[in-house]
Amino acid sequence: MGENPRRSTQSPATTPPVDAGSARQTDTETCDLCELPTPPTPITDPDVDGAFCCQGCLEVSRTLERTDDAPDESDLQTRMDSDDGPDLDDLEGEDAFLAVDGMHCSTCEAFLETTAEREEGVRGVTASYATDTIRIVYDPDEVAADELPDIVSGYGYTASDRSSADDTESDDRLAALLLGGFFGMMVMMWYVLFLYPTYFGLEPIADFGGYDGTFLAANIWVFTSFILFYTGYPILRGAYVSLRAGRPNMDLLVALAALGSYSYSAIATLLGQTHVYFDVTVAIVLVVTAGTHYEQAVKRRATGLLSELTEQQVDEARLESGETVPLEDVDPGDRLLVRPGERIPLDGNVAEGSAAVDESLVTGESLPVGKVPGDPVRGGTVVTDAPLVVTVGDEAESTLDRLVSLLWSIQSARPGVQRLADKLATVFVPLVVTLAIGTAVVLLATGSSMSTALLVGLTVVIVSCPCALGLATPLAIAAGVQAAAERGIVVAAETIFEDARDVDVVVLDKTGTLTTGTMAVEDIHAVDDVHDEDVLRRAGTVEALSEHPIAAAIAEAAPASATEAATAAVDDFERADRGVSGRVDGDRVVVGHPDFLREHGLTVPDTLESRIADTRDAGDVPVVVGWNGKARGVIVVGDSPRDALGDTLETLSTGREVVVLTGDEGAAADRFRELEGVDEVFAGVPPEAKAETVDRLRSRGTVAMVGDGSNDAPALATADVGIAMGSGTKLATDAADAVIVGDDLGAVSETFDVATSTHRRIRQNLGWAFAYNAVAIPLAILGLLNPLFAAVAMAASSALVVLNSSRSM
Repeated sequence: MGENPRRSTQSPATTPPVDAGSARQTDTETCDLCELPTPPTPITDPDVDGAFCCQGCLEVSRTLERTDDAPDESDLQTRMDSDDGPDLDDLEGEDAFLAVDGMHCSTCEAFLETTAEREEGVRGVTASYATDTIRIVYDPDEVAADELPDIVSGYGYTASDRSSADDTESDDRLAALLLGGFFGMMVMMWYVLFLYPTYFGLEPIADFGGYDGTFLAANIWVFTSFILFYTGYPILRGAYVSLRAGRPNMDLLVALAALGSYSYSAIATLLGQTHVYFDVTVAIVLVVTAGTHYEQAVKRRATGLLSELTEQQVDEARLESGETVPLEDVDPGDRLLVRPGERIPLDGNVAEGSAAVDESLVTGESLPVGKVPGDPVRGGTVVTDAPLVVTVGDEAESTLDRLVSLLWSIQSARPGVQRLADKLATVFVPLVVTLAIGTAVVLLATGSSMSTALLVGLTVVIVSCPCALGLATPLAIAAGVQAAAERGIVVAAETIFEDARDVDVVVLDKTGTLTTGTMAVEDIHAVDDVHDEDVLRRAGTVEALSEHPIAAAIAEAAPASATEAATAAVDDFERADRGVSGRVDGDRVVVGHPDFLREHGLTVPDTLESRIADTRDAGDVPVVVGWNGKARGVIVVGDSPRDALGDTLETLSTGREVVVLTGDEGAAADRFRELEGVDEVFAGVPPEAKAETVDRLRSRGTVAMVGDGSNDAPALATADVGIAMGSGTKLATDAADAVIVGDDLGAVSETFDVATSTHRRIRQNLGWAFAYNAVAIPLAILGLLNPLFAAVAMAASSALVVLNSSRSM
């Protein structure tokens, strides 16, 4: 863990489709926290090293720079144990991000990285089996982008464009399991009816019509071959990969047991014997494959990692003339027309028009920002209430595209978290093989027959075959997923069950997480001679004709009769930068900023001035309403805290540090500093710096991030544990390890409870599996078990794991 999520200086070519996410090399100084260009006069402070693009980045660095010293020995060991791939950020070339089906352990990561890097034109590769993603830095002059999937594919792995990945391969695996199960029933039917009775000196249960046992064994051999080489192909592939990489894994031990019993039985069949162990091969392959299917079913919940790429990114732009052109044909300085409700394609400046722009997707700020000619705008933000003409900036890139590319890089570099069974495999597998070979050699040396020595050695491998180990994690995870679902939590990544229990720091995004994320009327203050209802009715009648988000909140709160009759009831409607006005009931009603009312000749009484000041101090928006030359009331509009905020903070702060992270500044952020349970508030943090802030906080321990917006997605992916609110954007939910479906903030603490219980269940399963091996292997070495009883013992061990996993949490 701990991959630095800063963007590289190369430019991706395949995905994302826009030349996004790569900071082009310029002479402009960049921010030391988020690496965005700084203003002509960078934000600095004598007490903080570096130059920054905004005050938020400076304050984060001020707080965290004391933790940026060289890591201690344990931090270095953790980083080495994580087996991160190479750092690609300093390599020259273009980026490609591919989905790879078939990865399921760190050995797969190492194998794919080393294999792909041998190809000409490939500069560097990192793979993550936790997200089924591989990142390739390549030279487009030496290798074409559409050739990259073929470079990675092979040896049972299938690579495809990340944004177009589907479930075809997972469907194929399920079909292989079902067909294997069918042939397995055929094999076991022959064993139950004919072979098992003869093994115990009994008459066969059924009459086989005169055919001899050799013919029967041959039929079983054919069925078992299909199961081993078709259904069990991923196991054999995993074993091969582990040998090529020089890192033995559990697949190798499973393959040795399956191939060993199969080979022994095949030779016995050729020699005319009927005492064969094809049933052992069938049991091993089907049990392990079924367990893997459980595991893959959980992982498939995260296969839509970046599907919002096509939903939220803009691939076309409308020129001022009205012509629509592909985004790659837009040059710096071009003038683009953006209509209300449309997303601004690229970063730039307003050339004509004025409008409120919703920047929440890329900044997280809850309030729309008014834009007038000369103001900068960000690609990916939404124009809400009036058309704008935007002059494209010098870089012709989009802030949203940079965020998406940053998320791609983090997802591909995030190392797969190894299960305890995987970590022990490098010791356990060689030990078992050594014991099996050593036992066979000793038996041969002491005068035992070749057949007896091979059977005892084979029994050692079979009895230690990690079916219970293979089921321990996926079955416990399946139970955890079900328990979470019952609490309104969708688990998107199994790694949460390993990491959540160790969380030391919980980072909470403000807008949409601690607050509802939508503007709403919170209070109304009217002068003495006017009713609150009249203020709201008149304001709602006028605001119903505006498309501004604050206007929509007032219109929604107003009586239905007011908004339904707005078109007919309002005359001479006018819209301006800071308010609206229109004639209602014969009076000209003016709604908006206090200065907007003053510009229209209305006075604001001192009693309302104090209400306006109090509203701003609380971080809310005061909307003043007036008619007949005087302001008559103030409507308080704001982003309200969630109902369960207090209880959730109390729970999360028990044994953990709680940090609030927000793009808002001033009173909107300050009111959260006083909340009990909140240790720190980082305000004014731009979206590109959120991931870096989370990464630096990881020096304090394991970090969980809770957010909801696309601007939170890189931070969610960077954190050890990412939790997204269900009301958030798809980019955020796809980047998270868990999603709160019911949008209940209280479910965040329940996520930690379920994860802790599931991790405890995994440990119990693994403990039983290893205890079983500690007893069964010595019995097999002493010759007290034969392969059949070894297979029964293996199945019994697996059954206990299943029962333990199925217990309610």
